[in-house]
Amino acid sequence: MMVVAVVALARSRNLFAVVVLAGAYSFLMATVLVALDAVDVAMTEAAVGAGISTVLFLGALYLCRSEEAKPAHRPLIPFALAVSTGALLVYGSLGLPDFSDPQAPIHTHVAPRYLNDGPQETGVPNVVTAVLASYRGFDTFGETTVVFTAGVGVIVLLRRRRKDKNKES
Repeated sequence: MMVVAVVALARSRNLFAVVVLAGAYSFLMATVLVALDAVDVAMTEAAVGAGISTVLFLGALYLCRSEEAKPAHRPLIPFALAVSTGALLVYGSLGLPDFSDPQAPIHTHVAPRYLNDGPQETGVPNVVTAVLASYRGFDTFGETTVVFTAGVGVIVLLRRRRKDKNKES
C-alpha cells in the first residue's frame, strides 16, 4: 500500500490529493513502525507526519492554488540524483547484520550495557528515559531544536500580515 501511495503521490498534480496521500503514507509508515516494535517512533510519526503536517499542509494549500504548475522541462537530473542516492543507500545497507540477528553488535554490546548499567550510570530507573535524556541527550536536544525551528518557520510563513493603519493615511 505504501508503494501505491508513493506512485500516486508522484503522479498527482492536484495538491489536495498530494496532501491527503502524504498523510496516508505517514499513517502507513506508523503502522510499519508498530510492527517493528518501535511504538514510540510510530506514535511520533502518526502525530507529526499524519496529523500536524497534514493540517499545516492543508493550511498552506488554503493560501495558494490547488493545482501544481507543469514543469517547463523533464526533471532528469533530480531523478538521476534520487536514484543514485537510493542505490548508494541500498549498497550501504548490504553490510549491515540481518534484521533481528541476535549476534548483531547492538544486541551483544549496547543493549546489555544500557539495561545493566543504565540505572547506576544515569540515576534514572526508566531505561528509555535514560537513553533519550542521558546517553542521547544532545541528539534529542538537536531533534527538539529542529522540530521547534520547523514549527516557527511554518508559523512565520502562514501568518497573514496586517496592513498598518498609519501607512494607509
